[in-house]
Amino acid sequence: MQQRPFALFALILLLLAAACSSPSATQAPAAPNATAPSQEVTLRWSVWGSPEELASHQAVADAFMQAHPSIKIVIEHTPWDGYHTKLKTIVASGDLSALPDVMFLGQDFNQYASEGVLENLTPWIERSGYNLNDYWPTLIERATINGGVYGLQRDLDLRLLYYNKDFFDEAGIPYPDETWTWNDWAEAAKKLSIIEASGRIVRYGIGMETGKWGMLLAQSGGAYLDDPRNPSRCTLDTPESLRALNFYADLLNANAAMRPAALQQIGGDAGAFTQKQVAMIVQNASRAPTFSAAGMNFDVAPIPIPEGGRRVNNSGGARWVMSSASKHKEEAWTFLKWLQSANGGIDIYTKRGEIFPALQSVAQSPSFLQVDAAPRNRQAFVVEARNVSLFTFGDFPEFSELNDLIIEPNLQLIWSGQATVEQKVPEICQRVNEFLKQNGYPRS
Repeated sequence: MQQRPFALFALILLLLAAACSSPSATQAPAAPNATAPSQEVTLRWSVWGSPEELASHQAVADAFMQAHPSIKIVIEHTPWDGYHTKLKTIVASGDLSALPDVMFLGQDFNQYASEGVLENLTPWIERSGYNLNDYWPTLIERATINGGVYGLQRDLDLRLLYYNKDFFDEAGIPYPDETWTWNDWAEAAKKLSIIEASGRIVRYGIGMETGKWGMLLAQSGGAYLDDPRNPSRCTLDTPESLRALNFYADLLNANAAMRPAALQQIGGDAGAFTQKQVAMIVQNASRAPTFSAAGMNFDVAPIPIPEGGRRVNNSGGARWVMSSASKHKEEAWTFLKWLQSANGGIDIYTKRGEIFPALQSVAQSPSFLQVDAAPRNRQAFVVEARNVSLFTFGDFPEFSELNDLIIEPNLQLIWSGQATVEQKVPEICQRVNEFLKQNGYPRS
């Protein structure tokens, strides 16, 4: 009987020790896929880009690893031409674990988000208090699929009119500004084109890749479809759309603009501009370092608009996304959040002169406006950014298939001069409408 108080006391001590070693009922759960801070984690980061852009990616990775020594970033670089094909091949194999942890994604975003390939970032955003209000209008809306945010846009794919100042000076043409209309643009393009008596074209006024013409479509009030997300019909046959189609086709047929096939052979519009085979191109901010490195005398201006039209620009741009199969989601989110920080990755890309940043605070800061490099007229980007809209060809899972099978191949026949706008547009719209109906659009 005298030992019982001691036994009871020992039992109480054992219970207290067990309680201290067990999680409390109110203790927060560990973050999913978290790794101990002392253990180095390797993240695979896939990107595309020119040698200059790859150097910027490496600078960003180095800065992040210096700030986060327990996370190692391994860059997986693939040239643009094969980048998205490589990702498609992995996704088609069904082995999502083969995907990089963090990816730069410019195509197939809606499809991958809808199919569960990408991580829903909303829980991570909410948990960390990451601020979405600093983004330019529509950017977060475009990244939202079924109520979840699946990507963070690095930059606006704003298109500006790049022009060779030497060619303008030689021709005695005033530099373009925001007052230019399509008529001014076409007239300058024809004056800047050089065609020899033999018919050989030495220089074109404009070099514009066909994917850029959609902005002209929006400027004139046209569109591919009546609704980019839930379409019911093709609208390439409206007067507004036909105006843009004919404007671009007329430039090509007058040899004032270089045809797409010729552009492709010399490295796209950027290649033609660098080789001085065109006087003007429509491009985003990423090519500026390449033009500067080539010693070109160039600047930028807002894109000319049609009489009675509106200034509009592309709200598109590549996004940073996370693989839903990543084994290191906690670290991947840390990297994503830093990439999109005003004091992190987005600031580095901006200072290197390669992007127009998706964050308004960075775009209107010295990091962008006071970069000591061409182009000098950086205010032109801000002018265009104020008019960013939800302009897009199509934001629904089947759009890539529709575009690849029907729209783009037939438009190429127009751009190559093998068919006229009047001949092809009715056929395009008929086939687009049939495709939409077969795929159950519009959907309630």
